Amino acid sequence: MPLTRREFIENAALAAAGMLLATKAGRGDAPAAQSGDPLRVAMCDWNLGKTGQVGAMEVAHTVGLDGVEVSILFPGPGQHLRDPKLQREYQAAAKRHGVSIPSVALGILNEVPLASEPKAAIWLCDAIEVAHSLGAKVILLAFFGRGELKMADERQIGRVVDVLRETAPRAEKAGVILGLENTLSAEENILILQRAGSAAVQVYYDLKNSADNGRDVPREIRLLGEHICQVHVKNGDRPLSQPANVDFPACAQALRETGYKGWFVLETSSPKDLVSDTRANIAYLRKTFA
Repeated sequence: MPLTRREFIENAALAAAGMLLATKAGRGDAPAAQSGDPLRVAMCDWNLGKTGQVGAMEVAHTVGLDGVEVSILFPGPGQHLRDPKLQREYQAAAKRHGVSIPSVALGILNEVPLASEPKAAIWLCDAIEVAHSLGAKVILLAFFGRGELKMADERQIGRVVDVLRETAPRAEKAGVILGLENTLSAEENILILQRAGSAAVQVYYDLKNSADNGRDVPREIRLLGEHICQVHVKNGDRPLSQPANVDFPACAQALRETGYKGWFVLETSSPKDLVSDTRANIAYLRKTFA
């Protein structure tokens, strides 16, 4: 009986996952953090009300976060992060307030797609240098809005893969991971990772986005395994503790099974008060995912 398109993608993805794991092991990548390491919680600067602002470090310290995901706002005024002076200001503020910068975000790719705009590839190269300077290990590459990926559009996927192949060596040299955040399934993402052919290209997994797209989130986490470089956690306009369409305990169990030791980055809203709401979300996250 012939395979359906979904079965074909799933089978190909499983094979690709095995090949990727073998490649990663063959490169002698550093081992994962040991069990018992403290869970590290960051938050997106836009949810802290400080998009692209150094002041996000102070707010993060106030609410009890370990780190901040910093926006890179190319083009226009956002080009400021190319300025070494401002990079030093970020570094100094992070040190002063005792917080880290685990990742930077290229949200501009939602408006200026990597698949069609040559300048977006240039910004990605710049972002690799910025991430390295700030000590960030992950760059979030956003593929929503105008930049949403469609697996059926081979021309679009091919262009993105071409960019990833060209920029991955730069990322590898800088010690930075390119994290793909999109609406594709785990199987489709694995196929892209296989084509990119680099351990520096992984998946930035958003639990809520995947649930909203009808995915079996714990299953996808197990399938992606070590290819998840970072995790976004949110619950719409609700606190994390309130039931919605994401089974956080089941997701936590799946992540534990895969040995995930990376950062958890809150992308949560604050219906009442930023400080109290975020502290409650941090407490729930630590209780559930530790």
